Amino acid sequence: MWTANDANGQPRGRAGEVHPSDGTDQPRLYYLDNLRLLLIVLVVVHHASQPYGPADWWYVEDADGSPVLSTLSTVSGAFRMSLLFFVSAFLLPRSYDRKGGLRFLAERFRQFVPPILAGFLVLIPVLMYAYYLNFRDYGPIGFAAYYTDVYLGAGQRPDDWSGPIWPDRQFGHLWFLQHLLVYAVLYTAWRGAGSLAAAWRSPRNPSSPRVRPGGQAPGTAAIAVFILVVSVATFVLRGWYPVDRWVPVLEFIQAEPADLAQYTAFFVLGILAYRRGWLSAFSARAGYVWLGAGSALAAAHFVAEPWLGGVYATGGWNAGSLLWSTTETLMSTALSIGLLIAFREWVAGPSRLVRALAPVAFTVYVLHVPVVVALQYAVSGAPAGPLAAFGVVAAVGVVAGFALAWCVRRIPYLRALV
Repeated sequence: MWTANDANGQPRGRAGEVHPSDGTDQPRLYYLDNLRLLLIVLVVVHHASQPYGPADWWYVEDADGSPVLSTLSTVSGAFRMSLLFFVSAFLLPRSYDRKGGLRFLAERFRQFVPPILAGFLVLIPVLMYAYYLNFRDYGPIGFAAYYTDVYLGAGQRPDDWSGPIWPDRQFGHLWFLQHLLVYAVLYTAWRGAGSLAAAWRSPRNPSSPRVRPGGQAPGTAAIAVFILVVSVATFVLRGWYPVDRWVPVLEFIQAEPADLAQYTAFFVLGILAYRRGWLSAFSARAGYVWLGAGSALAAAHFVAEPWLGGVYATGGWNAGSLLWSTTETLMSTALSIGLLIAFREWVAGPSRLVRALAPVAFTVYVLHVPVVVALQYAVSGAPAGPLAAFGVVAAVGVVAGFALAWCVRRIPYLRALV
């Protein structure tokens, strides 16, 4: 349930906000449902473009690439997941307040652990096996042998192993669910510690955090400081861990350190935005200015991509890495603020389409990669160029992804998994 209060701590009465019947007086913010749906579509589109532009590894390889798709991946990647973390964090405080720590955390484990395990044990091995057969030169192998020897790593690593990692076991795109679960655990621990401290200070009247009355949105100076701090943190992390270098944390959590500063900062920002009423207090005019700045920066990358590609660096202790860390953080922040305010002002109302699609958005995220990869294999022999292939895969992938998710959500046993 997406909720927020106005600057006076009272439920906002904007168009499209409907009071729920769950015992609270806070309205549902449908514009965040709409925005989350857009972000999920952008995730599907990004993965649809993987073989045809971006240089990072993917389950399907294609000889032809498009600079336009490479730039599209760069621009959307600058804000897409950070904004998803922000929106996801925005709902946590209210959910915790309503359910309490133990129930809140138990529901998070029930929501995230089954799809993570199903993906790791079933979905990803099938995708990696197809990659092994089609894009590696180690000869044919049965799925059972591949699963135990190569995916789980029980066999011996070939001397000329082509990577990207050994063994092949990974969580793929489900890293996002892992991170959400970790953040939920940390948030619960923080709230629990805060409750203990409050009870110790005032045993008769322990308090819990509330939405702050009279909250004001951050000003330009505060946002500039945020951009500077996150840029420097991102640059430092990328000094040791360049973009696309993934590491296993505790041998279970899949993380890309290069982006952790942004993701963590936006998650914390989402919690603060809920508590302090920032989404209600931020002026439309300021939001449009940030949207314009972010859009202009994104457009500049499409125009100047050949030159910028030789200036930026994805890691290391150099000026190119510092420049890209700063530019990416600025673009991420500007577009995120702008999209939040633009959706609040223009896409605030509920609709039949949103009511139908919003409940399956999580399932679309879990299941869309096999759908997209199957479509990429299907068009791989066609004479169309990379842009045409991408267009087909993206359009069909979005429709098929939501259709599959809708069907799966109507099967009780599968619904429990995703």
